Amino acid sequence: MSDFATLPAGRPLRVVQVGAGGMGRNWLRTIAASSETELVGVVDLDLETARAALAELAAGPSESGTGTHDVVLGRSVAEVAARAGADAVVNVTVPAAHRAVNEEALFAGLPVLCEKPAAPTVAEALRQAAAARSAGQLLMISQSRRYFAALDALAREVGRLGEIGTVDCGFFKAPHFGGFREEMDHVLLVDMAVHHFDAARRIIGSDPVSVYCEEHNPGWSWYRGAANASAVFEFDGGARLVYTGSWCAPGAETSWNGQWRVSAEHGTALWDGDHAPTVALGEGGEPVEAAVEPRKQEIAGALAEFVDCLRTGRVPQSEAAQNVRSLAMVEAAVASAESGQRVRIDGVLAASLREALAAEDRPAVRAELERLTAGAAVA
Repeated sequence: MSDFATLPAGRPLRVVQVGAGGMGRNWLRTIAASSETELVGVVDLDLETARAALAELAAGPSESGTGTHDVVLGRSVAEVAARAGADAVVNVTVPAAHRAVNEEALFAGLPVLCEKPAAPTVAEALRQAAAARSAGQLLMISQSRRYFAALDALAREVGRLGEIGTVDCGFFKAPHFGGFREEMDHVLLVDMAVHHFDAARRIIGSDPVSVYCEEHNPGWSWYRGAANASAVFEFDGGARLVYTGSWCAPGAETSWNGQWRVSAEHGTALWDGDHAPTVALGEGGEPVEAAVEPRKQEIAGALAEFVDCLRTGRVPQSEAAQNVRSLAMVEAAVASAESGQRVRIDGVLAASLREALAAEDRPAVRAELERLTAGAAVA
């Protein structure tokens, strides 16, 4: 059974969205296009940004356009949600604002679907997971790159290959973002690799134990921080994830999902990140294309799972406490790159729990943090 309140079916989920910037506009279109949701409110510190986003939505194609004259606008999540009669919140603010927005919504009695990452640090993510459990509400993190039909097929086929030896993931892109990303420390690890680390957790089907990581920045890089990283993760059961990535690799670029090879007891699975995976069984086996079952993908897939879990009580694959380990993989990789040492994931989680407990002054949330300390989700 779930530990969060569920909502009855029979009508669309009434949603307030927080954040109306670039990614926020993608979410507005997705919410409007879904028959399972109804946009009833938009929250943004800049109300003109919110109005412009709604005007763009109303002028969009019929499948994503919606009547917006009744959508409530404001700067306060709880206030807008109360005025609009909302059932749930979608949080598309910057990561530094996630905790404040999520906790305001949760303690107003509203479940939240929050864009990744949950927070800038594991400690803040843990505080949010504990707050959600204290409030009795669902907090789900939108790891949108989990929601690909081809990734479903890959995970299914890998599950039939027996014991996993090595999972290789290569990611090579050369985007010129401009702005803050080109000034970030650890830009590849912090800004992108969480998607691939999270996908590896799904493919392998167990949790990471430790990591050794090195970073470097090629001489031609247009990033101030390290744009390249190589990491080896050990997982429960002995499988290894070998990750190699670059933000400044022009020519023959990979998919945004990366390029994958899974070597296992009974064969090998390959995925280019975009098309159907292939599987080769046994010695000398020829690759065979796996069946791919259609589904809602990316943020539409995350939204569909959020709604389904609120209807059924099923715990989503990226429930906040479960998602913490994906963020911990990033922190551990950064710590390894900085120290030159192998870093244990449990050590990162333990230190983050201590930090979270030291910062948290609400007794009910502290009690949930103590339970998370002993729980399988982060133990």
